[in-house]
Amino acid sequence: MSKIIVDKLSIKFRIYHDRSPSLKDYVANLFRGNRQSAYSDFWAVKDVSLEFNSGDRVGIVGHNGAGKSTLLKALCRVYESSDGRVTVDGRLAPLLEIGAGFHPEFTGRENIYLNGAILGYTDLQLRAIEPEVIAFAELEEFIDTPVKYYSTGMYMRLAFSLATAVHPDILVLDEIFAGGDAAFMARATTRMFEMIDRANIMIMVSHDHHLVKSLCNRVVWMDHGRVVLDGAPDVVIDQYLGLNTHAG
Repeated sequence: MSKIIVDKLSIKFRIYHDRSPSLKDYVANLFRGNRQSAYSDFWAVKDVSLEFNSGDRVGIVGHNGAGKSTLLKALCRVYESSDGRVTVDGRLAPLLEIGAGFHPEFTGRENIYLNGAILGYTDLQLRAIEPEVIAFAELEEFIDTPVKYYSTGMYMRLAFSLATAVHPDILVLDEIFAGGDAAFMARATTRMFEMIDRANIMIMVSHDHHLVKSLCNRVVWMDHGRVVLDGAPDVVIDQYLGLNTHAG
């Protein structure tokens, strides 16, 4: 059975205020003891403890900068923890920034193998799923064309088709329903629902609260890197929206 344990997780980023200090200024600051003035630390996630078990369909909500996407990237091992730990039991498929590993000079077919390797697929797996990936993306005519010549829609179709070609135990989604033409989005939504049904655990970040309510049996509300509330979708989202309405 799949399981994720997040134990007192904290992730710190360093924000530099002077992007390109001169060597003279850098050396001068060393001698003055002003090394700290060049940057400040920002806690994107702070002391978060959560547990996700088989059957969980979890939505994560919060304002921009609340730490939602940072938490997802920590689950997917994109970010290492500054403190605490994340334990994942099960095959995890991250659908974060799909197509981020594409090389513009490579053809669509070449990028299937390049991006597929980044996603953790073996060469044997990629050869097996290649025809279906191309067919779902409707790119048979352009698959041997460098992706730098693709439209945004073509690029997204190929990336989505590849990212959703293998059914995982744990599905992690970050605003995956954004963009694309209406016809493809209808097929993509159907495909996503099928993947969600098959996955043991699904965790998603979305600003579409109706979608979250329809897909999730649990919602986590984050604010300034911390968990504010964790519970039933209607209860958590209504409190989150109510607070933000009053704040506005």
